[in-house]
Amino acid sequence: MTMPVYLDSAATTPTDPRVAAVMTRILRSADEYGNPASSTHEYGDRASELVDAARERVAASVGATTADVVWTSGATEANNLAIFGVTAYYANQGRHIITARTEHKAVIDPCWELERRGWRVTWLIPGPDGIVAADQVEAALEDDTILVSLMQVNNEIGVIQDTRAIAAVCAQHDGARLHVDAAQSIGKVPVDFGASGADLMSLSAHKAYGPKGVGALLVSQRRGVRLEARQFGGGQERGLRSGTLAPHQLAGMATAFTLASQELPKEAQRIGALRRRLWDGLAALGGVLRNGTEQGTVPQLLNVSFEDVEGEALLASVSELIAVSSGSACTSSSNEPSYVLRALGRSDRLAESSLRFGLGRFTHEADIDQAITAVGNAVKRLRKISGQCATAA
Repeated sequence: MTMPVYLDSAATTPTDPRVAAVMTRILRSADEYGNPASSTHEYGDRASELVDAARERVAASVGATTADVVWTSGATEANNLAIFGVTAYYANQGRHIITARTEHKAVIDPCWELERRGWRVTWLIPGPDGIVAADQVEAALEDDTILVSLMQVNNEIGVIQDTRAIAAVCAQHDGARLHVDAAQSIGKVPVDFGASGADLMSLSAHKAYGPKGVGALLVSQRRGVRLEARQFGGGQERGLRSGTLAPHQLAGMATAFTLASQELPKEAQRIGALRRRLWDGLAALGGVLRNGTEQGTVPQLLNVSFEDVEGEALLASVSELIAVSSGSACTSSSNEPSYVLRALGRSDRLAESSLRFGLGRFTHEADIDQAITAVGNAVKRLRKISGQCATAA
């Protein structure tokens, strides 16, 4: 069976062979097998050195210090640690937080849970272009706001938020800490945690061609941010996130982040050309709407809605030829239309008939051409059927 062309890299990317090679070497090395928390023998010391080296490389690639890096199992855990950790530690200073309707579920669901516990959450609605303006945040700040949580790059439409401007607004409010979900940022936009003004930042390895199951939360030591731990055990990661660390996973993440940082300019140009080719091919069908602003988005993502097409039928029609999604991977099992697109003002029908294309390091022109052909044939066929049904009615 021939596998479909993979255009769902916003959900997950294949591990880069260069990353896999590093991880395999460590897994096969008897000298580096030890528990990095074991300080009584050389095996543990060597494993600890791998962890330290990985921490240094990840920090260097995102403009952080090694003291800022707290390892997690991924961005979902990092988001949870940031949101619940900050609100628990600073609860005596206020019980109000700010986020947006277009955030990832790993931010939305924790905020819903805080609402259930009696916290007040302001849910910002972006403009039709997907942008949350800094003045919206400023207007929403209250005396007891202790946390603002907004993503840098939207995982469905690729819009880049001006998190520096938002950080500047938060800095004028005593006690409002900014958490940035940067899971989609690495390798797509430059990331400089130290210069960003953010207090916390969530990272994911597998979004940058690294291994699944590992990530980090950056907690600014320079800004004196404090968290209350959510996970207890052996006291690893300064007591903020207990659990035995996996050196091969961390080394894989470090390698992936280093490569992503080095290759960003070249890849942005190459993938940008591929996205233009894809958009031009799809737009030629007519009745195709681009979701989110054309400017100010990462080149790796293109989200479009197709008029006069039933969404589920469209996805089923192309699934054997191209692997795409109609929204975030975490909601792909739901029959509900994308909450992100609805927040932008799209009707349920248009939100249901949307496709999210994720282009990446292993996407080539032939893949784009196959996608244009597959989607074009499906849209034409489904519109013809829709027209026949309307005539018959």
